[in-house]
Amino acid sequence: MLKLPSFAKINWTLRILGKRPDGYHEVATVLQSISLCDELVFHLRDDNEISLSCDDPEIPVDDSNLIVRAARALSNTQGADIKLLKKIPAKGGLGGGSSNAAITLLALNALWRLGLGVADLREIGSGLGADVPFFFEGGTAQAAGTGTEVAVLSDLPRQYLIVVTPNASVSTANAYEALNARSLTTFDPLSILASSFTEPFSGDNSPWPLHNDFEGVIFEIEPEIRRAKLALLEAGARNALLAGSGSSVFGIFTDEAARDQALRNLRCETGWRVFACHTLSRGEYCQAISTGA
Repeated sequence: MLKLPSFAKINWTLRILGKRPDGYHEVATVLQSISLCDELVFHLRDDNEISLSCDDPEIPVDDSNLIVRAARALSNTQGADIKLLKKIPAKGGLGGGSSNAAITLLALNALWRLGLGVADLREIGSGLGADVPFFFEGGTAQAAGTGTEVAVLSDLPRQYLIVVTPNASVSTANAYEALNARSLTTFDPLSILASSFTEPFSGDNSPWPLHNDFEGVIFEIEPEIRRAKLALLEAGARNALLAGSGSSVFGIFTDEAARDQALRNLRCETGWRVFACHTLSRGEYCQAISTGA
């Protein structure tokens, strides 16, 4: 048996540069792992079946789930019973499915004693989803291409966060469709990353240069998501931003006390899921997901 956390992510910067010939979008983004997490429990089976169960009945447990797809992608003759204890909101832009897939690859590689290296697992993960490779790294990292070209960045000081997932939903496909109707950024992705992430947490009183190209279109589609961002700012967040391409937003607070005070106010909102969390350094992340293999 092996039990591992499966952490969420946020995007400090997310720019969509245009559509590629293969139909995917070119992105320039800076990702950050955070302490909000699911939990995955793995048991070996005597046969070669892959069985997934989840405590959230709305989460599919068939081959459409990235956990099952990740397990099958290892092409092994062994089986596993996998239990997902779900806390990361689905379709919230927090990378829960991609994180689940990466953790599944790491766990089954260890349990099945396949001996694959991280580079091998990352290549398999790239075929499952754009964010999956990031979850082999954790901490702070920049990503380019479709999101699968990941380069680690220096850890930031711990940031205290509140993640809010309001009672609203926007599909990634609809978000991209709305974004395609507007002119997309056409600058070089590496230049964008360099300029977007130069000393973002400098300690002065200037706003942090957070940016998400999806914000405008998603706020138009679902005004409740915009209201969640404004609520975070009114509650004392130094800054707030849409998380990825989904319905969650996050606010950044000066310290733990300011965050906890805001948390009490935000939990009064009906239908909102509200989480107190913090950023994870790469060391913290890698230690937490270590399989011991």
